[in-house]
Amino acid sequence: MNGPITRQGFEEDDKNLLLLSTGNPSISYDGRALKIDGQRRIIISGSIHYPRSTTEMWPSLIRQAKEGGLNTIETYVFWNVHEPLRRQYDFSGNLDLVRFIKTIQDEGLYAILRIGPYVCAEWNFGGFPAWLHNMQNVTFRTTSPAFLDEMKTFTTLIVEMMKNANLFASQGGPIILAQIENEYGDVAWNFGSVARPYIQWCAQLAESLNIGVPWIMCQQPDAPDPMINTCNGFYCDQFKPKNDNIPKIWTENWTGWFKDWGDATPHRTAEDVAFAVARFYQLNGTVMNYYMYHGGTNFGRTSGGPYISTSYDYDAPLNEYGLLNQPKWGHLRQLHLLLYSLEKILTYGDHNYQEHGSYMLSVIYTYGPERVCFFGNANSNDAMTLTFEGIQYTIPPWSVSIYRDCRTLAYNTAQVSAQTNVLDAVEDIAGLKWHWTIEPIENLAQKVYGRHHPKGLTLATELLDQKTVTNDTSDYLWYMTTVDVNKKDPVWGGDLTLYVHTTGHVIHAFVNGIHIGSQAAQNGHFEFDFSSPVSLKHGMNSISLLSATVGLQNYGAFFDNIKNGILGPVKLVAPNHEEKDLSQNTWAYKVGMGGIDQKQLYLNLPHQSWHSSQKSLPINRMFVWYKTTFGTPSGLDPVVLNLQDLGKGTAWVNGHNIGRYWPSNFAAGQQGCQTCDYRGQYQPSQQCRRGCGNSTQQLYHVPRSFLRDEGNNDLVLFEEFGGDPRNVKFQTIKLVKICANAEEGNILDLSCQGRVMTRIDFASFGNPNGVCGAFTKGNCEASDSLSVVQDACIGKSRCSIDLTAKGPFRCIAGCESSKEPRRLAVEISCA
Repeated sequence: MNGPITRQGFEEDDKNLLLLSTGNPSISYDGRALKIDGQRRIIISGSIHYPRSTTEMWPSLIRQAKEGGLNTIETYVFWNVHEPLRRQYDFSGNLDLVRFIKTIQDEGLYAILRIGPYVCAEWNFGGFPAWLHNMQNVTFRTTSPAFLDEMKTFTTLIVEMMKNANLFASQGGPIILAQIENEYGDVAWNFGSVARPYIQWCAQLAESLNIGVPWIMCQQPDAPDPMINTCNGFYCDQFKPKNDNIPKIWTENWTGWFKDWGDATPHRTAEDVAFAVARFYQLNGTVMNYYMYHGGTNFGRTSGGPYISTSYDYDAPLNEYGLLNQPKWGHLRQLHLLLYSLEKILTYGDHNYQEHGSYMLSVIYTYGPERVCFFGNANSNDAMTLTFEGIQYTIPPWSVSIYRDCRTLAYNTAQVSAQTNVLDAVEDIAGLKWHWTIEPIENLAQKVYGRHHPKGLTLATELLDQKTVTNDTSDYLWYMTTVDVNKKDPVWGGDLTLYVHTTGHVIHAFVNGIHIGSQAAQNGHFEFDFSSPVSLKHGMNSISLLSATVGLQNYGAFFDNIKNGILGPVKLVAPNHEEKDLSQNTWAYKVGMGGIDQKQLYLNLPHQSWHSSQKSLPINRMFVWYKTTFGTPSGLDPVVLNLQDLGKGTAWVNGHNIGRYWPSNFAAGQQGCQTCDYRGQYQPSQQCRRGCGNSTQQLYHVPRSFLRDEGNNDLVLFEEFGGDPRNVKFQTIKLVKICANAEEGNILDLSCQGRVMTRIDFASFGNPNGVCGAFTKGNCEASDSLSVVQDACIGKSRCSIDLTAKGPFRCIAGCESSKEPRRLAVEISCA
């Protein structure tokens, strides 16, 4: 590989590769590429979802994306947060879509706006508002008139907002593509004869809005003209557009995968992502978007699923906190800059494809006197050798090599020279002093019958879908009823069993105010049976069932019709198998928990109104509110809340809901965690996973903009399952170590990202072995390896080491007989 494309920061020559059009550029396309002002362009984009970060994070995220070699930022538009109640809109704070697009524009980047308005995105209810589901005669994603009216209203609202702010490229703005609908082709067959008319209506709506830039439909092979159909997936090199007159566009290159509660952390290697990207551009692709480039955090109740975790890190090139995920960020950046430098030849040049057998493919692009060769090896086991113009080229397994002038190796996807960053959560604030109060158990059913029922209750003689009652304003819904038992009752006497069939995700059961059991869905089975022994008293007995959801379904045909909550039957079963079915009883429904409803009482009430005795601090007790104050951690490093030893619940910092927590949910088993090999098609559940046997999520992001500069911050926890808050602490995420293992021929750039390199823990130029944290010397080495790295790096924030023949290493002994290129392995502490 040549030196210039290994640089970590932008040089002036690099910036020229990303120069964007100014004025009011015209956006068009042909069968080769998207055209901006008539010029074919390579588009490299990345998804950053504005609600999954904060307004204060946006400039840094977008700037680091640009430094990573992106020229475009993509985002979905999330209907349910913008219109949580019908015709009541919210574009404030981190929902300020116009501000987000303008921030992209301020960095000189293009934007792709995916309006949907269905988004999937592991987002609660796929982005649809629950009130839409609860309207009469609405069927999602069909020609249902009520649904079409609402979809048209919201889509038009978003388009008009963009137009009024002059944000489409046709107006001088950054938006070069817009999307209508989303992945409908994956489920269209389920909708039968209405599918085609619906997708045609979507296309007609889009065209009627006259935005002046092309519209796309992803995963829609029969997208009506002039919609451009696009591809989503881990690999889209084999994707073919619906005709030869439209460019090959990859709207979602999945850089990793999402994480479920009870699951390990997915990891997709930098080598595999780079292989997928290089294959796509090798085979005539010209527009590619990483999903995600920054995943972020599912604040509040925004995570979908069910059971999607609060962290949406996605193993993206920028991690959840906005830090570089190295080596992925750097390895891809090198590829991006190379692709931009080849833009003319890739978009205007002639190309010649040749299969060589054994999954080997060469593609030679020629433009005037220039040419470039892509040699691809899709064999997942073996390196392969091909002969081109009398020269043999050996390509590592599952990789693409790109040769300038078909002679000079510029990049191989499997050879990573970018540094690896080692991050750690460093304790900052612990020993918190807690105040506490108990959430009362709802037992209101006894008070209802025969008199005016209390405010906030709904009565029905049936078991109702949770979404219908809550309008998805809360995770929690109380189902309450009474049962009058006398001595003549078939279920009187002896031990009884309360049996509940539920499609809620968690159930807590109380009889006469006493907790008799709880149960959570396991292993993806969100419909389950709860049963528990129960003793009833003679006369009136109260039954209170709390159903809790953990994100609503976000994907699949008719996912909106999946019912949640306690749908029955609910019955009492005697030992003699006599049953008393309570499903048709009069049920009282109460939405939410009292402390969440009464924010003034639970979040802002002075400490003296809470219990403060540390000796009587409730431990492992369900339905407890905890409150404490803490100072603002020093510095600028990202802040996390470590909720070790807690069960499940919700956390607020200064009134900001930082999301659901569930550290007691552990990743079971070891599948996929034993080994990680970049070779072969990536399967998130089968390989390269991390954290098997550990808590799914113990650290929770607290953006610094949520904190008060003067300190005196409030932390409030609602503990649903029961846990121990004494080990809760605030920590900061720090870069503590960097590593690299780069081949000769490169200029290796190393950076502690503002910190100082204080110690060289390992350095060997030769044939070192191992990985970061476990490097060992090989049988050949430059004797001055350590001193060269010390002289170049100690006391600096960043340094460069020349690994070319002109480099500083001397006295290399024992390497004369080796056919392998020499490498420099380094491990450096950052302080």
